[in-house]
Parts: sequence; structure tokens; C-alpha cells
Amino acid sequence: MSAGTGSSPMRWWVLALAAIAVSSSYYEDDVIGPIADLLQRQRGFSQSQLGMLNGIISIPNVGLALISGLLIDRCGAARVAFWSAAIGVVGAALTALGEPYALMVAGRLIFGISEGAIFIALVAALAQWFPRSGIALATALYLSLARLGSYAVDTSTAWARPLYEGGWQPPLWLGTGITVAGLMAATALHALDRRRRIPAAIAMALPAPIAQSIGWRQLLNFDLSYWYILALHVLYAAVFFPFRTTYAIEYFQHAKGLTLQQAGVANSWVFFAAIFATPFFGLLADKLGARALMLTLGTLLLPITFVVLGLSDLNLWVSTALMGLSFSLVPAVIWPATTLIVEPRRLGTALGLITLIQALAMAASNLAAGWLADQAHAGPDNPSGYSAMLWFFFLLSLAALLSAVLLLRREAGPQGHGLEAARS
Repeated sequence: MSAGTGSSPMRWWVLALAAIAVSSSYYEDDVIGPIADLLQRQRGFSQSQLGMLNGIISIPNVGLALISGLLIDRCGAARVAFWSAAIGVVGAALTALGEPYALMVAGRLIFGISEGAIFIALVAALAQWFPRSGIALATALYLSLARLGSYAVDTSTAWARPLYEGGWQPPLWLGTGITVAGLMAATALHALDRRRRIPAAIAMALPAPIAQSIGWRQLLNFDLSYWYILALHVLYAAVFFPFRTTYAIEYFQHAKGLTLQQAGVANSWVFFAAIFATPFFGLLADKLGARALMLTLGTLLLPITFVVLGLSDLNLWVSTALMGLSFSLVPAVIWPATTLIVEPRRLGTALGLITLIQALAMAASNLAAGWLADQAHAGPDNPSGYSAMLWFFFLLSLAALLSAVLLLRREAGPQGHGLEAARS
């Protein structure tokens, strides 16, 4: 893998293309949520079947998390991003065909192969083009722009309303078209990468990438702070993504009385807020430090959100604002905080392990939430049946909060890694 100069003005085009590619992946990732009610009414899907459609895309991450780095080092980040985007189009098309149910599941599984690799590959591509002094801002902007895909799919119930009125299948073909746009962006990025030429003097001055093999015997030999932040990564994702991408829109329709369009817009504002707030919280953490404290405060908003949803009559926008603030804060801080805790030579292994366990947890959480809703016969005729699912997410979010508190306690002591200190 060749390093990039970081001085080329083309790096901003690379950032734009990477953002388009990852946004299209995020769109297709979340495409089931807005049509969950349609799939129930028109095809008779159970809650468990809906959970499977989203949960199964996490399964390929179990393997890809451990080999993506090797593939990127051997084949190049831009090339891996291109092939990942191409695989994503195939998976999206099979999902849109959708009948029988097994074909739709297979499409989601194939898309999961793409989704599991393209995010990491595009981050690696940015690292090749941007200098050290600019990679943090570039990554924050990349994460923010990625949320446009999640925002677009939720608001598609409004701006693509005629497609939803045509049934469950047209919105899925729209998602396929958007993945094609992502493939075009990845193709352009790959072309830019192939034409790149680095002056020898600059190339020699850049640090060479480190190929770190996974030492299985030493895999568990991480600092305690790492295990706390790993637990936070895993538990936070197991709460946020299954609820917001699989069940929230349906829950808003059946339990809160919203139309499909209103539910989609309400859910979309969680991601819309993150577009603008994520870079702000990242810069704030660099300026003030207090990263573990910020993670604790951001995670605290999760259980509060489910209390507001399940036990109060407050306006739905209150819970949307709380979860949007949490989702803006936690991802902005947790990734750079992880790199501060783990020594550079083992960072790839550490991130791979996080991604692996996170993928398993998200799949299990999707399936568990769907099973609980099925057992309680949740639906438009029994909105109280969603209570068991809300309790499940509430308890998981409490476990995530405990992980954040333990991390804060350790980092505030003599064995900390400087998470609470400001960095120039």
C-alpha cells in the first residue's frame, strides 16, 4: 500500500468520492426499516424475519474484520473499495427481487460482505491521501457525510412517497440505484488512485504502513481500558443500530400513531443531527480532553431515551433529540479514544476484534428484539407489545453506560492513557 502525499488538491475529491460511496452503503444498509410495515402487511413477515434481514448483514463482518487489513495492504484500499461496492450492488439487486424470502435474505447477506469491507477500505484510502495533520478532520467529515445516506433513506418515505405507495419492492429498487451511484464513485476513486504519482523524496519522508499479523496467543493481552471501550463499542452499537434501523419507524407507526412518512422523518433527524454535530464534538474533545467523560454523558442519553419513549407522554421529538445528540457525540469521540488506548503496532488487531464482536452483537440484538416483539404479539393492534423490546434495549444501554463509567474511573486514575487530557 503506497502512502499518499497529503498535499495533492485531489485529496478533497477523494474525500467527496469516498463520502458518496459510503453514503450509498449506509442507505442500502438501512433500507429495510422504512418498508418494515409494508413487508408485514403485504408479505406477512414476522418481527423475527424483519430482524433477520438486518441482522444477517453483520455476519460477514465476523470474517472480514480479521482479513480486511490484509486485503487492503495486499490489493490496495481503493481497489478493495471498488470491489466491495460492486458486491454491494449485487446484494441490493437480489434484495429488491425479494421473492422468495430466502432470496431476500441471501441478498442482504451478500450486501453485508460489501458493507463490512467498504467502510474500512475507504478510511484507509483517506489515510493515504491526507497528511497526519489533516486526517482527523477528514475522517470526521467522512463520518458526517456518511450519515447523509441514513438520513436520505428515512426521509425517502416523503421525497419518494410514490414509490412507497407502489408497495414494498419499488423502494428496494431505489436503494439498488443508489448503490450503483456508490459504485460509480468508488470506480472514480479507484481511477484517481491508479493515476497518482508520488515524488520519491516525499514518499521516502512518509511513514511506511505497518503490516501487523494477528498474534492469537497475545490477542487477549490488552490493557483493561481497552476492554472497557470494546464493551462500549459493542453494547452501544447493539442498542442504537438495531432499534433505529430496524424497529424505530415501525414502532413510531404502531405505538405512537405516526404515518409512515412522519415516522421516517422523525427517525431521520437522528442521523441528520449527526451530519453537523459529529465534527464539532470531535474538535471539542481535542480541544478540551475529557473524552471518557464525554463518552459517559453521551451514553447516558441512551437509557434516558428509552424511558422517555416507553414511560412518558413527551413529544416524540424529545427522544429523537436525545438519541441524535448521543449518536453525534459517542462515535465522534470513541474512535480516536480507542487509538489513544491501544499501542500503534497492535491497533489493527484491536480494531478488528472490536468489529468482529460488534457484528455478532448487532446480529444477536436484531434477532432478540424481533423475537421479543413476536412473543408479545406487538403490532398495530397491540402497541403495548413493544414494551418488552424497549426494556431489552434499555437494559443493554445500561450495560453500555456501566462500561463508560468504568472507563472514566480508570482513565481518571494513574493507569489512564491521557483520554481526559487536551491534546494540541
